[in-house]
Amino acid sequence: MSVPVPDLPDRTPAVWSQPAPAQGVAVDARQWWKVLADARLNALVDEAIAGNLDLQQATLRLQAVRLVSGTSDARFRPEITASAKQVQDAAAVDTYFHAGVEAIWDLGLFGAAESARLGAQAANGNAEALRGAAQVAVIADVVRSYLDLSVAQAQADLLGKQLAVDARGEQLALVRQRLHLDEPGELDRLRARQAATRAAIAQADESAGNAARALALLLGREGPDPAWNAYRTPPQLSAFTLREVPADLLRHRPQILLAEADVLQATAEKGSARAAMFPRLSLGGSILYAYNLTQNARSNSDSSPSIGPYIDIPLWDWGQRRARYQSDNKQLDAALLGYRQAVLQGVAEVEGALGSLARQDSSIRSLQVADEATRQQVARQARQVQLGLSSEFDGLDSQRAALSAHADLIGAQGARVLAFASLYRAVGGAPLPVEPEGEAQ
Repeated sequence: MSVPVPDLPDRTPAVWSQPAPAQGVAVDARQWWKVLADARLNALVDEAIAGNLDLQQATLRLQAVRLVSGTSDARFRPEITASAKQVQDAAAVDTYFHAGVEAIWDLGLFGAAESARLGAQAANGNAEALRGAAQVAVIADVVRSYLDLSVAQAQADLLGKQLAVDARGEQLALVRQRLHLDEPGELDRLRARQAATRAAIAQADESAGNAARALALLLGREGPDPAWNAYRTPPQLSAFTLREVPADLLRHRPQILLAEADVLQATAEKGSARAAMFPRLSLGGSILYAYNLTQNARSNSDSSPSIGPYIDIPLWDWGQRRARYQSDNKQLDAALLGYRQAVLQGVAEVEGALGSLARQDSSIRSLQVADEATRQQVARQARQVQLGLSSEFDGLDSQRAALSAHADLIGAQGARVLAFASLYRAVGGAPLPVEPEGEAQ
């Protein structure tokens, strides 16, 4: 009697409802971060894959599960035991030496053996999915931390330039004040702006420090590398093409694979409970050799072979076994619903990331126009100063506006890269795991 494995509710849309990028380089989901073309980021990801402690733990747990799952059907193979002991008869007259060999074979009928194999397969799939989820999360978090670090340090540089502009404005305001050309409260407004800029620099430095510490933890290091202070150019995302369709989530997304393993485990438990409702049949045999040590009998040795079936019939606890079967059936239904939920959640996360990418693209286009406009305004103001048609003080506002617009553009470009990372985290993008030597065997 076989154990029926239910069909998975794996229905997915044929295409994404959100517009998917399709006018650039095709992205390999196993190496999606390399589209950013950042050699430093590639090196950090490689280091994280090799040294991340969470990933190493997941790998060791997978190896442990594989060692155990290879012996899942051992109890359904013939077992042979040998024994030797000294016994005395009931009258306490003779002492015997007994030596025997016993063999028993649980046939695993009514799906018992198959349920054990399904349970081992489910445990192995669960461990593989957890290792895959850890790998996907580690890579996405490394990209995020690297991006947070580089964006924070780039914005800190822009704020430093803005602070220099504010300091120059204060100098010119003092001159205007001595010449009685200033407006009421002009100097106070400039000093307040300087204080706000210093506070923004402190916040950017704090964000960079937090990102550096998070990155060090992901790499398994004791602390940040001082060389990371040079990471002041955030990676740029060019046009790309999403090759994955919704059905690909069923093969790549670890959360869906984890739910699939739960369904398989529930199926195995239900099959085991059903097998327990039927008689358990085993074959057994033994050979016993006895030697009379005291020799108070005509013959001092004898042997006795035996062979036959063992039948364990559930009678008094059959109701309890039936209740367990019904309970496991409900657990299987719940696991199937959990699988469906995992599929819907995966599709929703990808759709959300695609929508975020589209919004960031629109925002970046607008900010690029604003950035270019403020740059041109600064250039025009500089020419007017050279021609004596305007003062340096009058051009400070346009310089601040240009720096602020460029900072907004850097932030939007970083948000677009984060949306890209979220997209491939939702897809389940990660390299194929490298198996240790001997694991495949």
